[in-house]
Amino acid sequence: MCDTKTTNIYFMKIRRIAMAIALLFLSVNQGGGQDFAVKTNLLYDATATVNAGVEVGLAPKWTLDLSGNINAWNVKKDETWKHILVQPEVRYWFCDRFAGWFLGLHAHGGIYNLGGVDIPYDFPVDVKLTELKDNRHEGWFIGAGIGIGYDWVLSKHWNLEFELGGGYAYTRYDAYTCEECDNKIGEDYDRNYFGPTKAEVGIVYLF
Repeated sequence: MCDTKTTNIYFMKIRRIAMAIALLFLSVNQGGGQDFAVKTNLLYDATATVNAGVEVGLAPKWTLDLSGNINAWNVKKDETWKHILVQPEVRYWFCDRFAGWFLGLHAHGGIYNLGGVDIPYDFPVDVKLTELKDNRHEGWFIGAGIGIGYDWVLSKHWNLEFELGGGYAYTRYDAYTCEECDNKIGEDYDRNYFGPTKAEVGIVYLF
């Protein structure tokens, strides 16, 4: 797998943005004495995708959540599933923040390098996932969605978090003939996606 120089630059920029936002969250928490949480999504962990999230209280029923994940290696020999995803979300809690039901409005953006993945179906708009079995797609995406979730309080510092969300994403990509070559067969394809945009079973630690 030969990643392009442009892709590496995109990865570095998104990582720096995510780190800057995380530091901003920490400074807000220290300045205002608000509740703060760190978390990991077990669903991403199960796919060998490194991920982490931070969440800070804004008001008695409002929080701001930022999650990100990265997969920069090939789990299988003939399959490429590399990506970086950043997903900020504003949450409204029906009871107390960090406990019970919440609604979330999230945005998402990132870059990807996918190939050799056997997905036997396409989504109902114009996302051609079946093409990934024989081709490689390298590009970026941006969009937004809405989710609903629940935080199950386990103890003073530990929660178990569940969330499902759906929405829209716009993507542009270049296509290559296989997952381990640079033989380009097309560029600047664009697609519109409507469907699931968030799924979480998370472990949360509260400060």
